[in-house]
Amino acid sequence: MQSSSNSSENENSRHEVTVEGDEGSRRLDRVLAVRSPDLSRSRLKALILAGQVSIGSAPVRDPAYHVNAGDTITIDVPPAAPAEPEGEDIPLDIVFEDDDIIVINKPKNLVVHPAAGHETGTLVNALIAHCGASLSGIGGVRRPGIVHRLDKDTTGLMVVAKNDRAHQSLSAQFADHGRTGEMRRGYMAFAWGAPSRKTGTIDQPIDRHPYSREKMAVRQGGRDAVTHWEMIEAFNGRDTKPVASLLACQLETGRTHQIRVHLAHLGHPLLGDEVYGSGFKTKARQLGPQSQAALTALGRQALHAYLLVIEHPVSGEILHWESALPEDLVLLEAALRRID
Repeated sequence: MQSSSNSSENENSRHEVTVEGDEGSRRLDRVLAVRSPDLSRSRLKALILAGQVSIGSAPVRDPAYHVNAGDTITIDVPPAAPAEPEGEDIPLDIVFEDDDIIVINKPKNLVVHPAAGHETGTLVNALIAHCGASLSGIGGVRRPGIVHRLDKDTTGLMVVAKNDRAHQSLSAQFADHGRTGEMRRGYMAFAWGAPSRKTGTIDQPIDRHPYSREKMAVRQGGRDAVTHWEMIEAFNGRDTKPVASLLACQLETGRTHQIRVHLAHLGHPLLGDEVYGSGFKTKARQLGPQSQAALTALGRQALHAYLLVIEHPVSGEILHWESALPEDLVLLEAALRRID
């Protein structure tokens, strides 16, 4: 592959690719996917359809066009469009950052992506402001590449892509969920009651709730969802029976509200989960006064993303991060250990 780039921030960058014949396909889009790993397939397709890809001096607008060994393909990449939404100066707890990715420790009450009712003040707004020009234009727009999300009230580790190449790699790793690679995600969950076993796996499909569109539910015909769990500690209540437990959960899939839905289905919803654990409010009577006060002060589901392991999208290095419980969950844990 040969490439050159002579551009300023406001001009097209030009890349030249020579077809070598070993790409495995003669289709233009597939050859470019092999020879131009810094551009996603969707971005390359958009550039082809827009007439930004040429062979010789003639634009080729058909992604399925058959190329020949020795052809020189020219790609004119327009400058990335300004980010939407706007950047906002919101403090971030940055665990790791380089030219390709940024890992943050998300606090509670921070929405990840702008949506109805949360158009501003999101993690995306904060990342656009923090990363600035280092965002290289995912899909043609200077924006962070969100490959996984945490609920507004869930705390813990998140990784975000800063360019197309990183976005492709991370998306593939999260889709695979460690089945063939090293990627892992772990959560600490404080749940009502205690399972009868020390470890287990919940393998139940998840889909939209049939009556409440804001909720998810275990439903046959839904998308496959697998959660592995291990009980770390059980906490006794006033009657000396287990009233709550701390579970370490690892995801084999990444469905919306997966841990919350699966643990509720198991009969052990998260403490503080008003959506999936509202029927367990009476259980709080078995908590000691300090535990009740800590749970009331928590004001959210007791879930923290403590573990993240990924393969770096460029270097291939296996990166491992762990995040300690935030203060509100530390206080809850300490209180649960006391019955009085």
